[in-house]
Amino acid sequence: MSEQRVLVLPGYLNSGPGHWQTRWEEQHARFTRVQMPDWIHADCDAWCEALESAVAKAAAAGGARVLLAAHSLGCLTVAHWVARYASAERLAQVAGALLVAPPDPHGPEFPAKARGFGPVPLVPLPFASIVVASSDDPYGSVPFSERCARAWGSRWIGIGARGHINAESGLGDWEEGREWLESMAA
Repeated sequence: MSEQRVLVLPGYLNSGPGHWQTRWEEQHARFTRVQMPDWIHADCDAWCEALESAVAKAAAAGGARVLLAAHSLGCLTVAHWVARYASAERLAQVAGALLVAPPDPHGPEFPAKARGFGPVPLVPLPFASIVVASSDDPYGSVPFSERCARAWGSRWIGIGARGHINAESGLGDWEEGREWLESMAA
């Protein structure tokens, strides 16, 4: 297993107990949650600034490039950060991103308190990436996630009917997801 640092980017309302992101953090000291300024009134600009700061801090700590483990709104944060915020220096410090359950900001279930996340930037990500989607995600359809994956230059993986791929999905430690993340460490 890689010793690369992993920045964990939860979605709206943060990832609670039982969520695969929380479980990964509890099991691996090299996984660090990116703390957003407001988990309820999510603001794209503020979330992107938090990601920029977290990548800079991880780079300052030295070592290999970081991996990003994003869920839901965290995926859109990565896309916006790449398209509008990140410096070339910061982008070079990212080895890859696991982008799980990207939500459609124009979908009927998208949280009204989240601001600035649409439209989704459909520009290539300058690092390896994998988009993971569920066939029955109420926040983002398979066609939406496939469109994002194509535009971002990401590998797309469908995992069947697993809801929003969160704690309620029954994934436990979700070893398969962590293996996909680690596959981008090289």
